[in-house]
Amino acid sequence: MKKTSFAAIASMLATAAILGACSPKFDWREYRSPDAQFTALFPGKPSVLTRDVDLDGKKISLTMTASEVDGTTFAIGSAELPSAQQAQAALPAMKQALLNNIKGTVRSEKSASAASSDAAGSHQKSSLEIEATGMQNGQPALLVGRFVAHDKRIFQIIILGQEKNLSRENIDTFMASAKVD
Repeated sequence: MKKTSFAAIASMLATAAILGACSPKFDWREYRSPDAQFTALFPGKPSVLTRDVDLDGKKISLTMTASEVDGTTFAIGSAELPSAQQAQAALPAMKQALLNNIKGTVRSEKSASAASSDAAGSHQKSSLEIEATGMQNGQPALLVGRFVAHDKRIFQIIILGQEKNLSRENIDTFMASAKVD
C-alpha cells in the first residue's frame, strides 16, 4: 500500500483551493438583447420578463432582463414610447418609482444629454445616474442606477442589494459594460 506524504496532501488541497477559486460567484457573461438594442455583462445567466408598468400615470410594456447573485439584482429594463419627448420625460419618473420602492434617499445624482444628426435624421440621448440608499426586505439597500432615453426608447440599468454584498469592482463591471445602441 502506497503512503501519501504530507507534501502530496498539501499540494492536493492547494490545487483544490485554486480550482475552487476559478468558479467565481460572479460568472460574468455577455448578453445582447435581441429586441431592446443593448448589450451588457451579467453576473450569471439573465432571465427576461415583460410586464405592464405605470410610469407617471402612463401604462407601458417594460421588458426586464435580470440576474441575481447573493440577493443583489443586476437588471436592465427597456421600453419604447410613442415619442422621443415622452422618453426624455420618463427618466425622472423611472428614477422616482425605484426610489419609492425602497423608500430611498439619493446620495449622488448627475445627468447628461446630447443631440446629433445624420442621414437618418436627428437623435436625442439623455441620461440620469443615481446612487441611493433605502430599504429592501427590511434590510439596508444600495441602489445604483442609470436611466437612459435614446430617441423613443428608454432604459433603466440598475443594481439593487445590500451594500455590504456589493463591491465597487462588480458595480463598475456591470455599469460600464451596459451599452445601448
